[in-house]
Amino acid sequence: MVSTTEFDELIEVLRDFIRREVMPAEAGIDESDEIPDRLIAQAKEMGLYGYALPAEFGGLGLSVQQQVLVTMELGYTSPAFRSLFGTNNGIAGQVLVLAGTWEQRKQWLPRLASGEVVASFALTEPDAGSDPSRLVTSAVPDPGPDGGWVIDGLKRYITNAPAADIFMVFARTDLAAPPGKGIGVFIVPARLAGVSVAARDHKMGQAGAWTADVVFSGVRVPRDALVGEAAAAGYSTAMRSLAHGRLIIAALCAGVAARLIDESVTYARERSQGGHPIADYQLVQAMLADSQTEYMAARALVLDAAARYDAGTDQRLAPSAAKYFASEAVGRIADRAVQIHGGSGYMRGVPVERLYRDVRLFRIYEGTSQIQQLVIAREMLR
Repeated sequence: MVSTTEFDELIEVLRDFIRREVMPAEAGIDESDEIPDRLIAQAKEMGLYGYALPAEFGGLGLSVQQQVLVTMELGYTSPAFRSLFGTNNGIAGQVLVLAGTWEQRKQWLPRLASGEVVASFALTEPDAGSDPSRLVTSAVPDPGPDGGWVIDGLKRYITNAPAADIFMVFARTDLAAPPGKGIGVFIVPARLAGVSVAARDHKMGQAGAWTADVVFSGVRVPRDALVGEAAAAGYSTAMRSLAHGRLIIAALCAGVAARLIDESVTYARERSQGGHPIADYQLVQAMLADSQTEYMAARALVLDAAARYDAGTDQRLAPSAAKYFASEAVGRIADRAVQIHGGSGYMRGVPVERLYRDVRLFRIYEGTSQIQQLVIAREMLR
């Protein structure tokens, strides 16, 4: 467990690193769709590939409350930087933390924490995005002498797929089971025969955060590739991992919101219109006030939800509520930031224009806003 003093020092070092090293690289990342190798190396040295993983397996072992505070700092720059190690700490790594056997955690988590291995979470399919319970990728017993499983299917929009060393693949182990049942999750090395990764997707924003389709064609994996010991527990594992991930995305939204507001305040103070700073205009002040209020509400909600998660009192409704509110709020804050900047806010190369494109994705992944509404309502009506 990281002490309060150690954690405060970590936050200070991370804040300085983000502003001194990562922010100056943002425009280049957006243009090249690449994170510089030096930043990747520094992220590994700082332990960022494993801050949410257990200390006994080489991670920093941060609590969820500490994880969201780290993520808010990471949110102050290009979301692509956090995405480098987001799947190791988040939805992919948490599959092993939540459901892996001791042997699986011992084998893989130290390598994820160091950044030696990049893991991807392969759940979404062309016809199973917002409702992954209906996925069709299959895992059938291998008829060969060594047993194991044979996996076939197509996964879509898989974060970090082009850089992945292993995939956490969700597949049907019981083809006759109803939606959400009979689904397992498997550790599949990226270089196995039958695994192919398509070209990087061309997205609206978040350049440098790579996604791609992944095809599994007759991929043979051993018996111990099944995460845990239950061949039908994959869907439950996915939902638990996504709940943790929703809190992290909510914290990321709060971090981006803080950056957008700072950019807006700085511009309003420096820019004049009609001989007066635009900060003097009530319409600009109103937009700033609305954005600051929504940011503070999002941050408070995230911290409260993280405390509930750590306490074990709410690991479902609160993460969804935080992700729903924060992702919608940062979209409105980004829109106001562009409006405050006027024509310059619409020009490429301006941070608020880039972040405006980046934040749109937050309302979609880890479950769309509409899915969060369903989760929240269902939990309320239990």
